[in-house]
Amino acid sequence: MCTVTYVKREGAVVLTSNRDESILRPPALIPELYPVNGTKVFFPKDKQAGGTWFAVNEYAQTAVLLNGAFRKHDHRPPYSRSRGLIVLEVIGSRNPMSEWKRIDLKGVEPFTLVLAANNELKVLRWDESEKHLEAADPDEDHIWSSVTLYDPEVIAGRKQWFSEFRSRNTFINPDLLLDFHQYTQSHDPVNGLVMSRDGIVKTQCITQSVTGEEGTSITYHDLLNDETHHHIFHRDGTLS
Repeated sequence: MCTVTYVKREGAVVLTSNRDESILRPPALIPELYPVNGTKVFFPKDKQAGGTWFAVNEYAQTAVLLNGAFRKHDHRPPYSRSRGLIVLEVIGSRNPMSEWKRIDLKGVEPFTLVLAANNELKVLRWDESEKHLEAADPDEDHIWSSVTLYDPEVIAGRKQWFSEFRSRNTFINPDLLLDFHQYTQSHDPVNGLVMSRDGIVKTQCITQSVTGEEGTSITYHDLLNDETHHHIFHRDGTLS
């Protein structure tokens, strides 16, 4: 939920996300298929709050969460509900944008939601008082970093790393993107893409979805246990 990239190549949309989280929080459950408001949704579940940071629904729509909106905010609990539950409310709809417009976010901590749906790319932000909608170019490459963990200078530097990665690789495929997310600036545990701060806040997993005509291929790499899980979410709503 703290570093997200978006790349579209040869008609396939690739979203990749690093989850940076406190090890004091219970470890997430590996991705499974769940019914959400009558919609089949595949996601890794946050054991503590029941939500998620990365979800794909049966309509090949994907939503990825980052903490914070435009700038680092003061953490002032209690909040009305987890941001991860908002992800499920949005992606558990056939029309996520209609759900986004309808949903009441009063009392929810600020967040950013990257939504790839229906050949469009939206960046949805909640700043604790107002919803914001940005229509991003779905044919361009993008990278986002959580404003709660990374200051503007570091975020700018990460964009430069992504630019250099794209310059070095004339053909970018999902495996290269997984490598980018796991090994970029590996010598820097504070601001590298796989981070560890005081051994408490760490990158716990990398999740990737590749959506094409046949459905969505999903890879979940559990860094804490060095386990990788791979599934295909077919257009008919089945999983293999």
